[in-house]
Amino acid sequence: MSQSVYIRPIALVDSPQCEEGEAIRLGGAMVWASRFALIVREGGRVVSRERVAACEMADAIAGLRDALGAEAEAQWAALRMVHAPLTCGERVIRLDQPQVMGILNLTPDSFSDGGEFLDRPDVGRAHAAAMLEAGAAIIDVGGESTRPGAAAVWEGDEIQRVVPMVEHLAATGAAISVDTRRAAVMEAALGAGAHVLNDVSALRYDPRSLELAAATGVPVVLMHAPGEGDALHDGPGYGDVVTDVFDWLRERRDIAIAAGIARERIVLDPGIGFGKTVSENLALMNALPMFHALGQPLLVGASRKRLIGALANEAPAHERLGGSLTLALKAVEAGVHLLRVHDVAQTVQAVRVWRGMRDAALTDFSQLPAL
Repeated sequence: MSQSVYIRPIALVDSPQCEEGEAIRLGGAMVWASRFALIVREGGRVVSRERVAACEMADAIAGLRDALGAEAEAQWAALRMVHAPLTCGERVIRLDQPQVMGILNLTPDSFSDGGEFLDRPDVGRAHAAAMLEAGAAIIDVGGESTRPGAAAVWEGDEIQRVVPMVEHLAATGAAISVDTRRAAVMEAALGAGAHVLNDVSALRYDPRSLELAAATGVPVVLMHAPGEGDALHDGPGYGDVVTDVFDWLRERRDIAIAAGIARERIVLDPGIGFGKTVSENLALMNALPMFHALGQPLLVGASRKRLIGALANEAPAHERLGGSLTLALKAVEAGVHLLRVHDVAQTVQAVRVWRGMRDAALTDFSQLPAL
């Protein structure tokens, strides 16, 4: 029975001087880790778990057998990888600090704001402008709801919803992603000025998507969802949700690379809320630092998700700001590069305060060892 290995950061610190330099920077973000769990899994269960300090990792990896050692070496290098910025037309989105992606749903049935902007383009444009003014680095435009049970949308209708807004945003110079799983919509949106493809099916839904993404050379977001076709929330269940999602995203990353998509243009999203129970979503949120071992920038979209309501007296979607900010800051603390959110102004403010605290920690030289 084959074995698999995982390196999970388990001790995060505010600055490298907290550990007298014996900490690594995760994913080029403003987060450092000093201790790690070196986990070996076989047949769906953990067979060994060793706690390892950063300075001990080389010896611990050397003690693994050949195939596991090679994979552990790759993950150790990936954890320390510094990611290039995303190029979005004339805009460059740096990934050495958290960035906010504002959600613009042009649908009648999205779980949070369905119908609010679909038939009122002026309101949608004003909302997009407000998100940009508040500090959104990217606007994510979507024309189909992917909530559980939502009806599929004909690609012609989706194009009609999305393209005019993309054209408007492109004229303003905004960085734009298009949230779609259909190649025709991707093609139309890119032609209208979009810069990023954000596919909740990880380029599985439409057989043309992989080839199109490779040919255009734009950044792509590959999100985990357990189901197929129009049943993205359905799946066989998980042995261990964290390692199962990790393995799935690694496979989709490798498929994308084999199809000709440059590795530096691939962003990974663990798919919070897609085909996962509350406990599984929480496990993924707690394990986010481990996903840096895939060697790609990370995106998390937990804004207003159902798990917040489940933990907060069934609060409706529009009353989930506090929970959304909590999950956003949890992601930031894990070194996640992109936050996909509804409440841009509040999230940007929270991130800026976090950034101020992190800058203060990085310049606190009292934590350095005495000479």
